[in-house]
Amino acid sequence: MCGIVGIVGSSDVVHVTELLLDGLQKLEYRGYDSAGIYVTNDQKQEHLIKVKGRVADLRNQVSDDVQGSIGIAHTRWATHGEPSINNAHPHVSENGRFYLVHNGVIENYQELKAKYLSNVNFKSDTDSEVAVQLVQYFVDKDNLTTLEALRKTVSLMPDSAYGFLLIDNEQPDKLYVAKRRSPLLIALGDNFNAVCSDALAMIAHTNKFVELHDGEVAVLTSNSVDIQDGNGNHIMRDPYTVDMDASEADKGAYEHYMLKEIDEQPIVIRRHLTDYFDENKEPALEQSLINEMAQADRIYIIAAGTSYHAGLVGKRIIEKLTNIPVEVNIASEFAYNYEIISEQPFFIFISQSGETADLREVLNRINKDGYSSLTITNVKNSTLSREATYTILLKAGPEIAVASTKAYTAQISIEAILAKALGMKLNNFTAQNFDLFGQLSVVANAMQALIDQKDKLRNIAEKYFVNATDAFYIGRGIDYAVSLEASLKLKEISYLHSEGIAAGELKHGPIALIEKGTPVVGILTQENVVALTRSNLAETQARGSKVLTIAMKKFAVTNDDIVIDDVDELLTPLLSVIPAQLISYYTSLAKGLDVDKPRNLAKSVTVQ
Repeated sequence: MCGIVGIVGSSDVVHVTELLLDGLQKLEYRGYDSAGIYVTNDQKQEHLIKVKGRVADLRNQVSDDVQGSIGIAHTRWATHGEPSINNAHPHVSENGRFYLVHNGVIENYQELKAKYLSNVNFKSDTDSEVAVQLVQYFVDKDNLTTLEALRKTVSLMPDSAYGFLLIDNEQPDKLYVAKRRSPLLIALGDNFNAVCSDALAMIAHTNKFVELHDGEVAVLTSNSVDIQDGNGNHIMRDPYTVDMDASEADKGAYEHYMLKEIDEQPIVIRRHLTDYFDENKEPALEQSLINEMAQADRIYIIAAGTSYHAGLVGKRIIEKLTNIPVEVNIASEFAYNYEIISEQPFFIFISQSGETADLREVLNRINKDGYSSLTITNVKNSTLSREATYTILLKAGPEIAVASTKAYTAQISIEAILAKALGMKLNNFTAQNFDLFGQLSVVANAMQALIDQKDKLRNIAEKYFVNATDAFYIGRGIDYAVSLEASLKLKEISYLHSEGIAAGELKHGPIALIEKGTPVVGILTQENVVALTRSNLAETQARGSKVLTIAMKKFAVTNDDIVIDDVDELLTPLLSVIPAQLISYYTSLAKGLDVDKPRNLAKSVTVQ
């Protein structure tokens, strides 16, 4: 969950330092408690600068004379050791020859440290420093080359996740790379080659990338790329083009990425209408995927965080349109409680980044067992996409804010399209009579109408949430699933304790937490339970809560706070979540917090 960039280029053409800093800025969503940069050249003019804090703090410490033809940079999300300059990357070998940055977790670093490095004077509390000290150890003790030493080092970490970038200052024309269960891409530029943990870091300078697979190592120069497998065999792999406008990753006129991404949600839905429907306005998905899913006796959705909440909504939609039972599982739990599976299962993995470590753990296991799978992700050629049987892309564009918004609604939209296509294949009556294209067209317009109510939602946030100590979202059925996501958004970026609660469960314990003025938001979009949820809201109001409501127009009453346009009840989560997103945004903004980079969190969770 760290951002890493490495570049080797021609110093008279390529401004390596500026490229590293710009790339690191694009990756700061992956971690932002410390940052560092190392550059050098063939005259061994070295510069190592590390800070506790943000990339902007690092940039302020980098003077104009910090130049070189090769460099590595890192922005950190702490896993071992508190944020500090010593714990910031790059790490340096004891003899000052090797410099390394790392994304991932070395599971057995304590054992390696004790066995090989008992005489080393460590400068940090991190697991990462063990790797660079091991490279020095094997070069010195076993007289290995740098590549051989790196290969031997990673061979001692068979269960670990790592993306390593290594520079040997005696070979300042080479960048060494190793990867396992941590995202790394090679970027092919003019007069330079680079490695980064996300294409965003380099998309402003090149759209040509080469995948690295688990267990591979690579050696880059300014004009060559040598990829090798674990046995030293050379691998030829064609580059692919990332179809992304670099401006998509910029905030433009927005103060925060999160607000920009909330505003982009209608665009994403319209993109789905264009890209995932045929001329007859029916879903156009890979037929072999639909045929295989039609054989399933049970569908297992595996996800985490916001994607898990999207999966809960997807369960309702898929079951309604296909009559196939669906289980939704938290990846980190399912990975280690994988016992009873149906006879003909099909697995769906939902991940914005396509790199989520907990999901990969499950996918590795089901692949070994020979089960088929689908990854729903926003990132083409991501690890989960490559390793699953099928992929459907969210096509939401870059999502930079740590708190997910447009990826969540894109996931639900894709689940609905998938369910419609599968239901049609199975001759499901409900699916055959469900005008999904028309409904999503209404949703896109209704989303915009809600987004245009920013002033109203800002007032609600400032009046009822900013000074609250607790807040609750409640609902039943599909509204309960949205309550979980709405609550997560609030706690993620405003640090306000919030819970999503099944409305009927209030009286079985949670209502004890209601105090005078506690905001309780009821989501009211499901006809068969609207009256029950209103009754539950009244129970909290009788105990002093401030009741707020998000209601669909046909069920609304005069004093409802937010009214959403009428759409099919299966698709209401695409609308009811938007007021909650904006309430969270404006609560965080009013509290003076960092909306896009909330404390202790990072965007792409690549460690277990």
